Amino acid sequence: MHKGMNPLKDPVIKVTKFTLKRLPHYYRFVSTCLDKGLQFISSEEIAKGVQINAVQIRRDLMMFEAIGTPGVGYSVEELHSKLGEVLGLKNVNEAVIIGIGRLGRAIIDYPGFERYGLKIVGLFDSDPGVIATKINGKEIFAVDELEHIVGRLHIKIGIITVPDEWAQSVADTLIKSGVKAIWNFAPVDIRVPEDVVVRNEDLAAGLATLCHLFAGKSSDGFH
Repeated sequence: MHKGMNPLKDPVIKVTKFTLKRLPHYYRFVSTCLDKGLQFISSEEIAKGVQINAVQIRRDLMMFEAIGTPGVGYSVEELHSKLGEVLGLKNVNEAVIIGIGRLGRAIIDYPGFERYGLKIVGLFDSDPGVIATKINGKEIFAVDELEHIVGRLHIKIGIITVPDEWAQSVADTLIKSGVKAIWNFAPVDIRVPEDVVVRNEDLAAGLATLCHLFAGKSSDGFH
């Protein structure tokens, strides 16, 4: 990646944050349709595939001028390209991951990220037992080298999968190195400057929410 490139620059097309949450579902479904060789698809078919109301889908797509043809539907290829453009997936975003435990390894092994424009190019850990070993052909570096390597390669995305007590320190190092987006899997909310985007994925909180909803369904007679 060349110095000065910013793969995280705002897309030209703006959408609301609520629409933005739904677009990845559309993109995944339309990608599947493209893989199957389908040429056209209706909003009703998309609705069935993603479990979102067809009227809402049409409203979302109209926000970036994706308009279907009556009686025909949307061009799958054009819609896929448009969704990718809005989501900022046309350029490959390089990322590093810090914490090569079970969760970190699962993320590294997941093959679907590159379809969404994410390429993991650096692995870091503090365990001497894994440093200098390789996963999928990528060497694991000592976390002490994080700032130097991230800064030299101009990486803009960091993925944190370390224990909660280390998460803020790792985030601070990433930010100091020039990272502008952090995907945090540690069970703690990290503090970042206003010009840095952070997404916290608290798996325990998600499980607690699921259990609460399940308990409510059970009390209503759900089996």
